[in-house]
Amino acid sequence: MPASAAPTSVARRELAALLLAFQFLTRLPVPGAWSPAAMAAAPRWFPAVGALLGAFGAAVILAATPLFGPLVAVLLALGWLALITGGLHEDGLADMADGLGGGGTRDRALEIMRDSRIGSYGALTLLFTVALTAATLAAMPTAGLAATALLLAQSASRFSAVLAMATSAYQRSEGAGAATARPIGPLPLTFAAITGLAPALLLPLHLWAGALIGLAAAHIGTRALYQRRLGGYTGDCLGALQQISQLGLLLGVLAWS
Repeated sequence: MPASAAPTSVARRELAALLLAFQFLTRLPVPGAWSPAAMAAAPRWFPAVGALLGAFGAAVILAATPLFGPLVAVLLALGWLALITGGLHEDGLADMADGLGGGGTRDRALEIMRDSRIGSYGALTLLFTVALTAATLAAMPTAGLAATALLLAQSASRFSAVLAMATSAYQRSEGAGAATARPIGPLPLTFAAITGLAPALLLPLHLWAGALIGLAAAHIGTRALYQRRLGGYTGDCLGALQQISQLGLLLGVLAWS
């Protein structure tokens, strides 16, 4: 095999994984063929997909704030992101809240989480999380800071989910999370961390501590909640982790701003 063939082959494999990451996390019409190898590699690209989604949301905030004010602009951005992702993570948050809130045992909690219907725990948790996320972004001192913080929150929160995948066990034999429930090695995890946290460079230096503390607190607290009850994660738990990690990071940025 020519020396140049190996880098080309690696580039093709990574491109296939990136395209599958987009297909898995969004409803964007992205080409690409499914394969076990590409799907196993896709999680390392989740934060990069999040960064692009965050850029979409940031653009909406910057464009809409002068026209409609911060709150309407933020709601438009969050609605746009929910449309692009099909509410994937929001659905996971609601399902996890219903399962942990209504299930007295591990098996019962998993059964409730599999039910597509939303209950009172899920509805209230989703309502308060989205409302608090919108209020936090709207309270940022400037539209530029809100846009930058959202970009970082979208990428870093998906790294939060990848970190959980790398360090805990999947609790179902099937389901949405089963496709990506593969071992994640140190190098892919490092790549996910770099791509997930790199947008922090766009923030003022004094806000880094708030962003990281908020992200870490949300990650640790959410994992402790579902880990204690389930013994590991499901796809719904990853969606919840993304939503709550995003909120934690934004609250940290606001507190330090």
